[in-house]
Amino acid sequence: MFDYSERRNKLYALMEQQGVDLVFLPKHSADLDYLTGSERRVTTFGNVAYTHHWVAGAFIHPKHQPKFVLPRMIVEFDSPAGVDQDTTVVSEQDDAYARFRKVTESFGHVKKIAVSARTWSETTLHIMRAFPDAVVVNAEDLVNPLRRIKSVEELELMTQACHLVDNVLERVQSKVILGVTELDLKSEVNFQMNETGSKTESFDTAVWSMGTGNERDASDRLTSNPLMRDMGVSFDFGSVINGYCSDFGRTIYVGDPSKEYEFVYDLVMEAQAAGLAAVRPGALASDVHNATRKVIVDGGYGKWFRHRTGHGIGLDVHEFPFISEEDDTPLEVGMTFTIEPSVFWPGRVGVRVEDIIVVEPDGGRKINQFPTTLVAN
Repeated sequence: MFDYSERRNKLYALMEQQGVDLVFLPKHSADLDYLTGSERRVTTFGNVAYTHHWVAGAFIHPKHQPKFVLPRMIVEFDSPAGVDQDTTVVSEQDDAYARFRKVTESFGHVKKIAVSARTWSETTLHIMRAFPDAVVVNAEDLVNPLRRIKSVEELELMTQACHLVDNVLERVQSKVILGVTELDLKSEVNFQMNETGSKTESFDTAVWSMGTGNERDASDRLTSNPLMRDMGVSFDFGSVINGYCSDFGRTIYVGDPSKEYEFVYDLVMEAQAAGLAAVRPGALASDVHNATRKVIVDGGYGKWFRHRTGHGIGLDVHEFPFISEEDDTPLEVGMTFTIEPSVFWPGRVGVRVEDIIVVEPDGGRKINQFPTTLVAN
């Protein structure tokens, strides 16, 4: 589907501009996926590693095809599409550094090497040993400007991921009733996502309730206690389609909403609409955050909008730029990010909404289609 050679050619142009001779990207990196199509395994809570795992990755150089160095176990069990014939495979009894060093020598003299920000420190130390005279810089500064602008094909996959979660909540929302547990709802959400085509959850699915008389905060995002009356039940979950993520949220009320809850709910939805209205090419990421936040501050609940407005999204569920007060990145056509205002006031009220937005020539377009009207069960 994707022309990886074209993507790498764009990277080579940036490398030349910034005087970078070589790039190293680890096997688990979304950057490597973006530039070569190397499939990432589903992440786990604990570390999964093999003997000589530190070598796992690829060198990207303008005059060579990507040169992979992989432990034998990754080749055997984590490479479903196989590996190229020129991949350097490091077996358990091998001298891993000697094998790694032989690959690095093939690039000649390197003055500057860019290393992924997510590279293990052990790998970086060996890279510095292999290139003792080279300056080491952050590869994210090269790859993120490419990744943040989504192609038509990428937007198609992200649209599928967004519509998948829309449909999942449509199936699940009628189950948000007294007696059901948040754990029940999380399990149902994850089942429905996997059943309808998601490779995995793009992050840990969260379901939590907040309301009057319940001092629980949004940081406590899952219990096995039955839902109680007069609570807003918030959802935060995402799917993965061919490596591309969605991130989605709504709040459903159990019982009869109070006047304050209805006011806050409308305020949060108005805040999202204000943020969306601020999206246009050339606007700053912080402009969108400020427009979103102003609505909630003016409504008297600014203290309880406690996080940023959103974040970039694509092959990773959180990408630069951030839709936050400190980020002055100019928006460009093709950028995708979330707008997710909230009010989390323990013992009082909890409301959130989250959708993915794409920047288009005439403004921002919401990709998700699930309604934002108040639902009370």
